[in-house]
Amino acid sequence: MLQLVSRILLAFALITFMIGCRTGKNYQRPEVLLPTQFNTPTFSDTSTIADIAWKQFFKDEQLLTLIDSGIQYNHNLLIAIKRIDIAQQQVRQSKMLYLPEINAGVTSQYSRPSDNSLNGLSISNFLKTNHVENFQAFISLSWEVDIWGKIRRQQESALAQYLQSNEAAKAIQTQLVASIAQGYFNLTALDRQLAITRKNLALSDSFVTATRLLRDAGLVNSLAVQQAQSQKQNAAILLPQLEEEIALQENALQILTGHLPGKIARSATTTAAFSQQQFATGLPIALLSRRPDVREQELELIIANARIGIAQANMYPALNITAGGGLESFKASNWFNIPNSLFGFAAGAIAQPIFQHRELKTAFEISKLQRDQAVTRFRQSVLIATTEVTNALIQAEKLKEQQVIAISQTDTLQKAVANAQLLFKSDLANYLEVLTAQSNALQAELNLATIERRQLNTVVELYRSLGGGWK
Repeated sequence: MLQLVSRILLAFALITFMIGCRTGKNYQRPEVLLPTQFNTPTFSDTSTIADIAWKQFFKDEQLLTLIDSGIQYNHNLLIAIKRIDIAQQQVRQSKMLYLPEINAGVTSQYSRPSDNSLNGLSISNFLKTNHVENFQAFISLSWEVDIWGKIRRQQESALAQYLQSNEAAKAIQTQLVASIAQGYFNLTALDRQLAITRKNLALSDSFVTATRLLRDAGLVNSLAVQQAQSQKQNAAILLPQLEEEIALQENALQILTGHLPGKIARSATTTAAFSQQQFATGLPIALLSRRPDVREQELELIIANARIGIAQANMYPALNITAGGGLESFKASNWFNIPNSLFGFAAGAIAQPIFQHRELKTAFEISKLQRDQAVTRFRQSVLIATTEVTNALIQAEKLKEQQVIAISQTDTLQKAVANAQLLFKSDLANYLEVLTAQSNALQAELNLATIERRQLNTVVELYRSLGGGWK
């Protein structure tokens, strides 16, 4: 008896030691290339606009309403949220992998062998009947001991997939918030360009009227009137073009917010589009934790790393324990006659795969190659994230310089238009000079509106590229 107990304890000690072994290596983040800071030294502070929730970052009430609607009804985001629910169910299932599988069943069997067969003769001599009945009710369980840590790697993979689905949804939301904000700013810029065009169209109409009066007075010829009309038509043709772009942009925003095509309400001005704070970028290393798409790729790497351990464990011996019991009887009347109808069994087996057409070895080698792919994708995502932030900073700086020049140019050309009209009325300038001044002024105003739209969109892109928009 003492020897039996010693053997059992030794077996449990051996199993416990083997369970402590885990195939595969624990995840370690690979080295990635990152600058110590972004382009501008003043942005090396650890604070970043990515930490600001979108409801505090944007200040335009109409824009906030659009973003809120998009987060509630955008179909891509809703699909991503369902992926989170699916992954959560998989995590719950993985927590049960340590428990044995339990099955229950009830069976009945009737057999009528031939009277001339060996079975028939045996049954008739032994049971004094020509048929056999068997009734059984049982419960069975099977359990694979997690010797090599395969189940723990499976749980690790399931948890990483759940976290990855969360990061994927965050990445979709950051892009959604940025797309809605940029679409909204495009819309307000088009409104501004439409107003500029209508103002210049009215100015051109006044010049056409004045030119006709001068022609009737014999001071200019019909060519002057035709040139003035052509200038007016150049401005007029912009109106349907801008109205078309406005309608298409409105419909694009409606798709993002999960609504049918229609009009979009917007503020008359975008001067309060953002909160008035310095657009700090923080340190580049923070992108690894703040950018959802970068985190998503790192979690994919964690999953690939766990799958190596699973594939490796499949190549090693598996310890399976089975047991069961129930009630069994040749007669239904004795089925529940306890304890005579009781039966039970228990078994343990260790199975070592030997030859399976190299399937297990191939799966293991493929899992290692897939991990290498995941490392490359992770590094690529970090590189892209760093480049996007750097590009946004360069655009912000250069657009500011362009804005200063464009404002000065617009002021100059507006004064030139007024002076040209006065000189034309005093017969000190010809109609071509007036037309040229009006054309240049219109183009300068439209260009300024475009630059200011790009400035707003660049700030949104900087906010998104730093990982802002999912809070």
